[in-house]
Amino acid sequence: MQLPPLSERNHPLIKPLLNYSDRELLQFWQAHPDRGQYFTALYCRYGVLVYGLLTNCAVPTLQMDYLFARTWRQIFQELQLHLTTEELPPDPSLQNWVLNQTAVSIHQKEIPAIEHIHYCLSEAPPPLWCYLEVALAQLAALDRLILLMAQTFRWSESRIVAYLQSEGEAIELAEVQTRLSHGYQVLQEALPADIRDIYLDRVVSPV
Repeated sequence: MQLPPLSERNHPLIKPLLNYSDRELLQFWQAHPDRGQYFTALYCRYGVLVYGLLTNCAVPTLQMDYLFARTWRQIFQELQLHLTTEELPPDPSLQNWVLNQTAVSIHQKEIPAIEHIHYCLSEAPPPLWCYLEVALAQLAALDRLILLMAQTFRWSESRIVAYLQSEGEAIELAEVQTRLSHGYQVLQEALPADIRDIYLDRVVSPV
């Protein structure tokens, strides 16, 4: 079993946080929702546990990595909901709660076939993936679509233009280039500053 490297745990923004309890990390996150380091610290604490449980699914590595990321996306969304409603999980330790969320994720829906997965764990670890999805939601619909076609499907700008025109969109190459440039800028600015600090020395794919 090839465990995720969790190199984030040695980052100066993360390493000191590992001395705090789960509840303290949640309280910090609740007080500073614009920071991503607290969720990242929880990911570092429980990442190996979650990945180990998922190995029972006995699927190829790419599907395993996608399931791992999907599980952490669910954990992220559920924790955000708890923080928004000011209802923290009752147990001071999140371990049992994380185990339950992992079980839910495993049985939630089928894992896509390998050819339909456009995800790389080394390029977009789950905390970065989660915050990229939040940032993507802030883009205009057409900008988001163009960015996804360029990054996820690796389409050339000319192919993007051809596809959009075939769908009835009145758009030319120069506009696609402008929208791509603007989309990348907005996407980066929408990420929490600490997430940029931790991850953006990597080459990443948003989804």
